Amino acid sequence: MTIRTLGKNASAAALTAALTAGMLAAATPAQAAPTPARETGPDRQALRRSLDAVHQAGMYGIYSAVRDGERDWRGAAGVADVATNRPVRPDMVHRVGSITKTFTAVALLQQVARGTVELDAPIARYLPDVVPGERGQKITVRMLLNHTSHIADHVGPAFPSLLQGTFESLDDNRFRAFSRRELVDLGLAATPTGEPGATPGIYSNTNYLIAGLLLEKVTGENAERYITRNVIRKAGLRHTSFPRTPVIPGPHSKAYESMFGFIDPPKDYSVYNMSWITTAGAVVSTMDDLNQFYRKLLRGELLRPAELAEMQKTVPVAGVSGAYGLGIYATDLPCGRFWGHSGGVFGMATDSYTSPDGARQLSMGVNRTKYQSLDENGNIVISPIDYATVDYLLLGLCGQSPARTKAAQPEIVPFAVDRLLSVKR
Repeated sequence: MTIRTLGKNASAAALTAALTAGMLAAATPAQAAPTPARETGPDRQALRRSLDAVHQAGMYGIYSAVRDGERDWRGAAGVADVATNRPVRPDMVHRVGSITKTFTAVALLQQVARGTVELDAPIARYLPDVVPGERGQKITVRMLLNHTSHIADHVGPAFPSLLQGTFESLDDNRFRAFSRRELVDLGLAATPTGEPGATPGIYSNTNYLIAGLLLEKVTGENAERYITRNVIRKAGLRHTSFPRTPVIPGPHSKAYESMFGFIDPPKDYSVYNMSWITTAGAVVSTMDDLNQFYRKLLRGELLRPAELAEMQKTVPVAGVSGAYGLGIYATDLPCGRFWGHSGGVFGMATDSYTSPDGARQLSMGVNRTKYQSLDENGNIVISPIDYATVDYLLLGLCGQSPARTKAAQPEIVPFAVDRLLSVKR
């Protein structure tokens, strides 16, 4: 394996900018429209061909679950291990990254319903020692959940070699046990990205680590245990958890990180201590479980109508192609509006989309991340994998992929949120 340092034309600053600034911003989304019903269920043969095309475009492995009303389809294409050619399977357990934020937000909104947390109260009311002084008075709970707190992301300082354009930190921290407070302090010590409440917000994982601390303060128990009992089990999810060890529980793929070609060949990071991301991104799940989770959420089975409505009040957030609510965001496609989240950790990425009525859904996971290249200015170059993945997404949710030339920009960019914010600016 070769891990290349960055040369003059692709400096550490350029890589950092590419990872954080969002050169892969999606095209302007269409206006929201009702999700039309389809008389027939998913076109299984077309979905199979489209999923195969993602693998043929260069993705090692992809697995997915599609639902249309009472009809569903599961598929997988490619390999889970490039050394053995072990095939991927639709039911593989997968690190879902920032989709964890939806679980954490639901748990906090349950506390809002119980009256123990107020969304527009300053965070200093609950955690004065964590966010002290005037800053703690200005930042509200809502600002944490919709990324308008402008607290900087902790991931760059936690993996400092990334800021110099090298990748030793990924290996050095593989089995390190970070504390949530330690990571929060790293984010708070960095330069704020703006004034609290200002829009657009700036996506920051630190917000959801503070949310974890808040959950612990008001419930008196470990945040992961609380989320497991009151969100994961309440939704009836059988293959979703916060792993207790660095190993993914259950049948899973390896997780290959490319870092835009600077780790060549891509390296497996499937075994990893996820304490660096906890309540912001440590959950593992299956694609079926994700569909079930978002379906139950949007149908009001996990929150009361008032809290679900708060969750869907959106603001613009840099690095997010849709409008961001509280741990969930809206994406407008040609066939209507869909709610969900993207997630990415080292080597694994996930997208999950659900129509407002919970009837139409698609979740997909891939086992290779930052597979794109950078141009001479450090900007991310759209990959054939991106085009093929968007085609699959639109086929699964809308019934067909739009005709376009090879040069046309895809309407959305898959797996965009976390790969743009892997290190701080």
